[in-house]
Amino acid sequence: MLKVAAYTSDGASQFFDEMLGIGGTPRPAYETLVRWLGSQTRTSLRQKQQEADDIFRRLGITFAVYGADQANERVIPFDLIPRIISAAEWRFLERGIEQRVRALNAFLFDIYHRQEIIRAGIIPGELINQNEAFLPEMMGFDPPGNVYAHIIGTDIVRAGETGYYVLEDNLRTPSGVSYMLENREAMMHLFPELFAAHRVAPVERYPELLRQTLGSVAPLYCDGEPRIAVLTPGVFNSAYFEHAFLADQMGVELVQGSDLIVEDGALYMRTIRGKERLHVLYRRLDDAYIDPLNFRADSLLGVPGLFDLYRAGKVTIVNAPGTGIADDKAIYAYVPEIVSFYTGERPILENVQTFRCSIDDERGYVLDNLHELVVKEVHGSGGYGMLIGPHASKTERADFALRIKARPSNYIAQPTLALSTCPAFCPDGVSPRHVDLRPFVLVGDKVRVTPGGLTRVAMKKGSLVVNSSQGGGTKDTWVLED
Repeated sequence: MLKVAAYTSDGASQFFDEMLGIGGTPRPAYETLVRWLGSQTRTSLRQKQQEADDIFRRLGITFAVYGADQANERVIPFDLIPRIISAAEWRFLERGIEQRVRALNAFLFDIYHRQEIIRAGIIPGELINQNEAFLPEMMGFDPPGNVYAHIIGTDIVRAGETGYYVLEDNLRTPSGVSYMLENREAMMHLFPELFAAHRVAPVERYPELLRQTLGSVAPLYCDGEPRIAVLTPGVFNSAYFEHAFLADQMGVELVQGSDLIVEDGALYMRTIRGKERLHVLYRRLDDAYIDPLNFRADSLLGVPGLFDLYRAGKVTIVNAPGTGIADDKAIYAYVPEIVSFYTGERPILENVQTFRCSIDDERGYVLDNLHELVVKEVHGSGGYGMLIGPHASKTERADFALRIKARPSNYIAQPTLALSTCPAFCPDGVSPRHVDLRPFVLVGDKVRVTPGGLTRVAMKKGSLVVNSSQGGGTKDTWVLED
């Protein structure tokens, strides 16, 4: 049998463990899981792990890793032991997430209209108007329902009993929801008896709710059932599996730019039955590539004339072009003020302390303390282009110092977080591993927060990097119902 009693966190004074409290006592949400783990053997779990790996490999659940010395396609590591969140904890998170996404959508509407937040002196105008993620072409345009970010992934970390913090807001083309859904399917197949012992909030309605959300923001002229499609860059994109998966689950078409044509003031999809009109396009490619007539002229991925059609109100693009300004890491530092400005409320979920290298005093602090900080590019993602100071060499820190001095506005820095730990099945048994959480939010006729989301886990002992591109894995997230 597994010796769960031998499970210890990586230093109780430094890291909060989500399964065990003081003295190794299971927290209430984990009591049943702890008993269940104690009844398992390492051999039986190893067999289940192999079965899970075979399932994901057979389904083709892969992601691309970029780099000449790395394999291109990999099966994302999956951990068998679920992360459990109590109903009370989830209600708190849900309130905080909804408050935040409403404020960010209000912020997007404002900066593309009167820019009241700049007039109020809360955010410097140059931080928005000179930001490469800001899209001047969106000025004065009202998207359906005034919703800019319809699909959002909010990255949350935990550092204590009530210490939840937002690490990032992903409003451009957030990914990972397919892993959330497939992880749940795998767990229900592998451990039905464990599910029967818990009241777990379902996540399987996400594709249905996604389709409802997309339909709710169809153009005003659309009379009947809106026709929806997912626009993908193609099979070589790192998230192509997810594009195809979501299109299939929603029962809509998966298209590439070459499948679409703008004609007679409408967007059409070429099919073997002839042209079919589209009303909503869930795009999974960046702003610069959606329309070669308005943005990058060399783009072969987008549709000529699409943006003009969008501005004319003849098609809805999800997420709206220009939403990337709201998840820019330089803007992130101002989100608490953004929440207060647009809601009149104190933020329920706080930010991680952030130092802006564009500000002289804060840059000086960062340069003096690189050995203690995590430095990120303001437009970076996927764990690329970042420095983890405590784990970096003197040479790496010196190189980053030069980069910061050369382009200070391109970097922010944050303290190295004491990320919470959760149990994971490792070669040496059940051991603590650091985790974060990406709940997925749908914004249309209403705000819908999927219970749980994607838990990403650092599979290497002691590692704080959870990104799949950097060796991290995923686990199922269980929100318990009352």
